[in-house]
Amino acid sequence: MEENQEKNLDRHSGIVALAGRPNVGKSTLLNRLLGQKISIVSRKAQTTRQQVLGILTAESWQIVFIDTPGVIEPHDRLQEYMLQASFKAVSGADLVLMMIEASVGDILEDQPLLERLRGVDVPRLLLINKIDLMDKPRLLPLIAQFDKTGLFDSILPVSALTGDGLPELTREIVARLPKSPFLYSEDQIATQPMRFFVAELVRETIYDMLHDELPYASTVVVDEYKERPKNKIFIRTLIFVERESQKKIIIGRKGDQLKRIGQAARKKIEEFTGNGVYLELWVKVRDKWRKDSLFLKQAGFDPQAI
Repeated sequence: MEENQEKNLDRHSGIVALAGRPNVGKSTLLNRLLGQKISIVSRKAQTTRQQVLGILTAESWQIVFIDTPGVIEPHDRLQEYMLQASFKAVSGADLVLMMIEASVGDILEDQPLLERLRGVDVPRLLLINKIDLMDKPRLLPLIAQFDKTGLFDSILPVSALTGDGLPELTREIVARLPKSPFLYSEDQIATQPMRFFVAELVRETIYDMLHDELPYASTVVVDEYKERPKNKIFIRTLIFVERESQKKIIIGRKGDQLKRIGQAARKKIEEFTGNGVYLELWVKVRDKWRKDSLFLKQAGFDPQAI
Protein backbone atom coordinates (compact mmCIF):
# COMPACT_ATOMS: atom_id res chain seq x y z
CA MET A 1 0.00 0.00 0.00
CA GLU A 2 2.78 2.47 0.95
CA GLU A 3 4.66 1.66 -2.26
CA ASN A 4 1.56 2.49 -4.34
CA GLN A 5 1.10 5.76 -2.45
CA GLU A 6 4.72 6.76 -3.10
CA LYS A 7 4.32 5.91 -6.79
CA ASN A 8 1.22 8.09 -7.03
CA LEU A 9 3.11 11.04 -5.48
CA ASP A 10 5.66 10.88 -8.31
CA ARG A 11 3.05 10.71 -11.06
CA HIS A 12 1.65 13.39 -13.34
CA SER A 13 -1.55 13.16 -15.34
CA GLY A 14 -4.01 15.47 -16.99
CA ILE A 15 -6.56 16.10 -19.73
CA VAL A 16 -5.32 17.57 -23.00
CA ALA A 17 -7.86 18.94 -25.50
CA LEU A 18 -7.14 19.00 -29.23
CA ALA A 19 -8.85 22.03 -30.77
CA GLY A 20 -8.94 23.50 -34.25
CA ARG A 21 -10.96 24.01 -37.38
CA PRO A 22 -12.22 20.95 -39.33
CA ASN A 23 -9.77 18.76 -41.18
CA VAL A 24 -6.54 20.15 -39.71
CA GLY A 25 -5.40 16.68 -38.63
CA LYS A 26 -6.48 16.29 -35.00
CA SER A 27 -7.64 12.68 -35.42
CA THR A 28 -4.48 11.74 -37.34
CA LEU A 29 -2.37 13.23 -34.54
CA LEU A 30 -4.25 11.34 -31.84
CA ASN A 31 -3.94 8.02 -33.66
CA ARG A 32 -0.23 8.60 -34.27
CA LEU A 33 0.54 9.49 -30.65
CA LEU A 34 -1.32 6.45 -29.34
CA GLY A 35 0.11 4.10 -31.94
CA GLN A 36 -3.39 2.78 -32.56
CA LYS A 37 -6.38 4.01 -34.49
CA ILE A 38 -9.19 5.14 -32.22
CA SER A 39 -10.43 8.22 -34.09
CA ILE A 40 -11.71 7.96 -37.65
CA VAL A 41 -9.91 9.81 -40.40
CA SER A 42 -11.38 11.01 -43.67
CA ARG A 43 -10.74 13.57 -46.40
CA LYS A 44 -14.08 15.07 -45.42
CA ALA A 45 -14.11 17.93 -42.94
CA GLN A 46 -16.02 17.46 -39.66
CA THR A 47 -15.46 13.70 -39.61
CA THR A 48 -15.21 13.70 -35.81
CA ARG A 49 -18.68 14.34 -34.37
CA GLN A 50 -18.16 13.41 -30.72
CA GLN A 51 -15.39 13.66 -28.17
CA VAL A 52 -12.96 10.76 -28.53
CA LEU A 53 -10.83 10.07 -25.47
CA GLY A 54 -7.42 8.48 -26.04
CA ILE A 55 -5.04 7.60 -23.20
CA LEU A 56 -1.24 7.60 -23.46
CA THR A 57 0.56 6.19 -20.42
CA ALA A 58 4.23 5.92 -19.46
CA GLU A 59 5.81 4.90 -16.16
CA SER A 60 5.40 8.25 -14.42
CA TRP A 61 2.82 10.13 -16.50
CA GLN A 62 -0.52 9.75 -18.24
CA ILE A 63 -2.02 12.00 -20.91
CA VAL A 64 -5.76 11.83 -21.55
CA PHE A 65 -6.37 13.31 -25.00
CA ILE A 66 -9.75 14.61 -26.11
CA ASP A 67 -10.12 14.77 -29.89
CA THR A 68 -12.93 17.29 -30.35
CA PRO A 69 -15.11 18.03 -33.37
CA GLY A 70 -13.77 20.82 -35.56
CA VAL A 71 -14.90 24.31 -34.59
CA ILE A 72 -17.49 25.48 -37.10
CA GLU A 73 -20.43 27.88 -37.47
CA PRO A 74 -23.42 25.61 -36.67
CA HIS A 75 -26.28 25.24 -39.16
CA ASP A 76 -28.28 22.42 -37.53
CA ARG A 77 -28.74 20.63 -34.18
CA LEU A 78 -25.94 18.16 -34.90
CA GLN A 79 -23.44 20.95 -35.55
CA GLU A 80 -24.64 22.80 -32.43
CA TYR A 81 -23.85 19.64 -30.44
CA MET A 82 -20.41 19.43 -32.06
CA LEU A 83 -19.64 23.05 -31.19
CA GLN A 84 -20.72 22.54 -27.56
CA ALA A 85 -18.54 19.43 -27.33
CA SER A 86 -15.49 21.32 -28.58
CA PHE A 87 -15.86 24.30 -26.26
CA LYS A 88 -16.63 22.18 -23.20
CA ALA A 89 -13.53 20.06 -23.82
CA VAL A 90 -11.35 23.16 -24.12
CA SER A 91 -12.72 24.82 -20.97
CA GLY A 92 -12.35 21.66 -18.85
CA ALA A 93 -8.83 20.65 -19.89
CA ASP A 94 -5.48 20.97 -18.09
CA LEU A 95 -3.79 21.87 -21.37
CA VAL A 96 -5.09 22.90 -24.79
CA LEU A 97 -3.39 22.03 -28.06
CA MET A 98 -4.67 24.27 -30.83
CA MET A 99 -3.87 22.87 -34.26
CA ILE A 100 -3.65 24.71 -37.56
CA GLU A 101 -2.40 23.73 -41.00
CA ALA A 102 0.99 25.00 -42.14
CA SER A 103 -0.70 26.26 -45.31
CA VAL A 104 -3.14 28.55 -43.47
CA GLY A 105 -3.20 31.85 -45.30
CA ASP A 106 -4.05 34.27 -42.51
CA ILE A 107 -4.41 34.28 -38.74
CA LEU A 108 -7.92 35.72 -39.20
CA GLU A 109 -9.13 32.29 -40.33
CA ASP A 110 -8.70 31.08 -36.74
CA GLN A 111 -9.87 34.27 -35.00
CA PRO A 112 -13.08 32.80 -33.44
CA LEU A 113 -11.13 30.02 -31.71
CA LEU A 114 -8.34 32.40 -30.68
CA GLU A 115 -10.89 34.66 -29.00
CA ARG A 116 -12.38 31.66 -27.22
CA LEU A 117 -8.95 30.62 -25.95
CA ARG A 118 -8.39 34.06 -24.40
CA GLY A 119 -11.01 33.16 -21.81
CA VAL A 120 -9.48 29.77 -20.96
CA ASP A 121 -7.07 29.94 -18.04
CA VAL A 122 -4.95 26.88 -18.84
CA PRO A 123 -1.61 26.41 -20.64
CA ARG A 124 -1.91 26.51 -24.42
CA LEU A 125 0.34 25.13 -27.16
CA LEU A 126 -0.01 25.85 -30.88
CA LEU A 127 0.68 23.00 -33.29
CA ILE A 128 1.40 23.90 -36.91
CA ASN A 129 0.58 20.65 -38.68
CA LYS A 130 1.42 19.25 -42.12
CA ILE A 131 4.91 20.76 -42.22
CA ASP A 132 5.87 17.84 -44.48
CA LEU A 133 3.95 19.66 -47.23
CA MET A 134 5.78 23.00 -46.89
CA ASP A 135 9.30 24.43 -46.96
CA LYS A 136 10.24 25.25 -43.37
CA PRO A 137 11.41 28.84 -44.10
CA ARG A 138 7.84 29.64 -45.16
CA LEU A 139 6.66 28.79 -41.63
CA LEU A 140 8.53 31.66 -39.97
CA PRO A 141 6.04 34.46 -40.86
CA LEU A 142 3.15 32.25 -39.69
CA ILE A 143 4.89 31.48 -36.40
CA ALA A 144 5.52 35.21 -35.91
CA GLN A 145 1.83 36.05 -36.46
CA PHE A 146 0.61 33.61 -33.83
CA ASP A 147 3.43 34.47 -31.43
CA LYS A 148 2.25 38.10 -31.38
CA THR A 149 -1.13 37.01 -29.96
CA GLY A 150 0.58 36.17 -26.65
CA LEU A 151 -1.78 33.21 -26.27
CA PHE A 152 0.65 30.32 -26.52
CA ASP A 153 3.33 29.00 -24.19
CA SER A 154 5.03 27.35 -27.14
CA ILE A 155 4.57 27.00 -30.91
CA LEU A 156 5.55 23.63 -32.39
CA PRO A 157 5.76 22.67 -36.09
CA VAL A 158 4.72 19.02 -36.46
CA SER A 159 3.59 16.44 -38.97
CA ALA A 160 0.90 14.14 -37.60
CA LEU A 161 1.27 11.99 -40.71
CA THR A 162 5.04 11.37 -40.55
CA GLY A 163 5.57 11.83 -36.80
CA ASP A 164 7.99 14.72 -37.25
CA GLY A 165 8.07 16.87 -34.09
CA LEU A 166 5.92 14.53 -32.00
CA PRO A 167 8.63 13.48 -29.48
CA GLU A 168 9.19 17.19 -28.75
CA LEU A 169 5.43 17.69 -28.45
CA THR A 170 5.14 14.85 -25.93
CA ARG A 171 7.92 16.36 -23.80
CA GLU A 172 6.20 19.76 -23.87
CA ILE A 173 2.92 18.21 -22.74
CA VAL A 174 4.44 16.12 -19.95
CA ALA A 175 6.27 19.16 -18.59
CA ARG A 176 2.89 20.86 -18.05
CA LEU A 177 0.91 17.99 -16.54
CA PRO A 178 -0.25 18.53 -12.95
CA LYS A 179 0.87 16.16 -10.21
CA SER A 180 -1.88 13.57 -9.96
CA PRO A 181 -2.52 9.83 -9.73
CA PHE A 182 -3.39 8.26 -13.07
CA LEU A 183 -6.96 8.98 -14.12
CA TYR A 184 -7.35 5.60 -15.87
CA SER A 185 -5.79 2.16 -15.60
CA GLU A 186 -2.34 1.84 -17.16
CA ASP A 187 -3.44 -0.59 -19.89
CA GLN A 188 -6.45 1.45 -21.05
CA ILE A 189 -6.15 3.43 -24.30
CA ALA A 190 -9.74 4.66 -24.74
CA THR A 191 -12.93 5.21 -22.74
CA GLN A 192 -15.75 4.59 -25.20
CA PRO A 193 -17.59 1.25 -25.40
CA MET A 194 -16.94 -1.08 -28.33
CA ARG A 195 -20.29 -0.13 -29.90
CA PHE A 196 -18.98 3.42 -30.36
CA PHE A 197 -15.91 2.29 -32.29
CA VAL A 198 -17.89 -0.14 -34.43
CA ALA A 199 -20.29 2.64 -35.47
CA GLU A 200 -17.35 4.96 -36.21
CA LEU A 201 -15.58 2.36 -38.37
CA VAL A 202 -18.73 1.72 -40.40
CA ARG A 203 -19.23 5.48 -40.82
CA GLU A 204 -15.61 5.93 -41.89
CA THR A 205 -16.04 3.18 -44.50
CA ILE A 206 -19.13 4.90 -45.92
CA TYR A 207 -17.18 8.18 -46.17
CA ASP A 208 -14.24 6.45 -47.86
CA MET A 209 -16.30 4.57 -50.43
CA LEU A 210 -18.92 7.17 -51.29
CA HIS A 211 -16.70 10.27 -51.16
CA ASP A 212 -18.85 13.34 -51.88
CA GLU A 213 -22.12 11.58 -52.65
CA LEU A 214 -23.32 11.70 -49.02
CA PRO A 215 -21.61 14.72 -47.42
CA TYR A 216 -23.09 14.58 -43.90
CA ALA A 217 -26.41 12.88 -44.52
CA SER A 218 -25.53 9.54 -42.92
CA THR A 219 -24.99 8.34 -39.37
CA VAL A 220 -24.55 4.88 -37.89
CA VAL A 221 -26.11 3.32 -34.80
CA VAL A 222 -25.18 -0.14 -33.47
CA ASP A 223 -28.51 -1.83 -32.83
CA GLU A 224 -27.09 -5.10 -31.47
CA TYR A 225 -23.64 -6.25 -30.33
CA LYS A 226 -23.29 -9.79 -29.04
CA GLU A 227 -20.06 -11.52 -28.05
CA ARG A 228 -20.67 -15.23 -28.44
CA PRO A 229 -18.26 -17.77 -26.86
CA LYS A 230 -16.28 -19.70 -29.50
CA ASN A 231 -18.10 -17.87 -32.28
CA LYS A 232 -17.98 -14.62 -34.22
CA ILE A 233 -19.19 -11.39 -32.64
CA PHE A 234 -22.66 -10.61 -33.99
CA ILE A 235 -23.20 -6.96 -34.87
CA ARG A 236 -26.28 -5.34 -36.38
CA THR A 237 -25.89 -1.71 -37.42
CA LEU A 238 -28.43 0.78 -38.70
CA ILE A 239 -27.31 3.36 -41.26
CA PHE A 240 -29.58 6.40 -41.22
CA VAL A 241 -29.90 8.78 -44.17
CA GLU A 242 -32.29 11.64 -44.87
CA ARG A 243 -33.74 10.72 -48.26
CA GLU A 244 -34.70 7.65 -50.31
CA SER A 245 -32.25 8.72 -53.02
CA GLN A 246 -29.41 8.54 -50.45
CA LYS A 247 -30.56 5.11 -49.35
CA LYS A 248 -30.34 3.92 -52.96
CA ILE A 249 -26.79 5.27 -53.23
CA ILE A 250 -25.65 3.30 -50.17
CA ILE A 251 -27.42 0.09 -51.21
CA GLY A 252 -26.33 0.33 -54.85
CA ARG A 253 -27.45 -1.79 -57.78
CA LYS A 254 -28.78 -5.10 -56.47
CA GLY A 255 -27.20 -4.34 -53.08
CA ASP A 256 -23.64 -4.40 -54.44
CA GLN A 257 -22.53 -1.14 -52.80
CA LEU A 258 -23.86 -2.11 -49.38
CA LYS A 259 -22.11 -5.47 -49.69
CA ARG A 260 -18.79 -3.76 -50.45
CA ILE A 261 -19.26 -1.38 -47.51
CA GLY A 262 -20.01 -4.33 -45.24
CA GLN A 263 -16.97 -6.31 -46.36
CA ALA A 264 -14.59 -3.39 -45.89
CA ALA A 265 -16.09 -2.38 -42.54
CA ARG A 266 -16.00 -5.96 -41.26
CA LYS A 267 -12.25 -6.19 -41.92
CA LYS A 268 -11.64 -2.96 -39.99
CA ILE A 269 -13.78 -4.11 -37.06
CA GLU A 270 -12.07 -7.51 -36.94
CA GLU A 271 -8.67 -5.83 -36.89
CA PHE A 272 -9.82 -3.48 -34.12
CA THR A 273 -11.45 -6.15 -31.93
CA GLY A 274 -9.08 -9.03 -32.68
CA ASN A 275 -12.09 -11.30 -33.23
CA GLY A 276 -14.12 -12.66 -36.12
CA VAL A 277 -17.24 -10.59 -36.85
CA TYR A 278 -20.61 -11.28 -38.44
CA LEU A 279 -21.83 -7.85 -39.56
CA GLU A 280 -25.33 -6.92 -40.65
CA LEU A 281 -25.99 -3.52 -42.23
CA TRP A 282 -29.47 -2.05 -42.60
CA VAL A 283 -30.21 1.29 -44.25
CA LYS A 284 -33.11 3.42 -42.99
CA VAL A 285 -34.48 6.82 -43.97
CA ARG A 286 -34.96 9.37 -41.18
CA ASP A 287 -36.00 12.73 -42.61
CA LYS A 288 -33.97 15.70 -41.30
CA TRP A 289 -32.32 13.61 -38.58
CA ARG A 290 -29.59 16.24 -38.10
CA LYS A 291 -32.25 18.67 -36.85
CA ASP A 292 -34.16 16.15 -34.72
CA SER A 293 -33.13 16.61 -31.06
CA LEU A 294 -34.82 13.39 -29.88
CA PHE A 295 -33.20 11.26 -32.58
CA LEU A 296 -29.77 12.85 -31.97
CA LYS A 297 -30.03 12.01 -28.28
CA GLN A 298 -30.99 8.41 -29.06
CA ALA A 299 -28.08 8.20 -31.51
CA GLY A 300 -25.60 9.32 -28.84
CA PHE A 301 -25.40 13.06 -29.54
CA ASP A 302 -26.67 14.32 -26.19
CA PRO A 303 -25.57 17.85 -25.16
CA GLN A 304 -26.51 17.06 -21.54
CA ALA A 305 -23.97 14.23 -21.51
CA ILE A 306 -21.02 16.38 -22.65
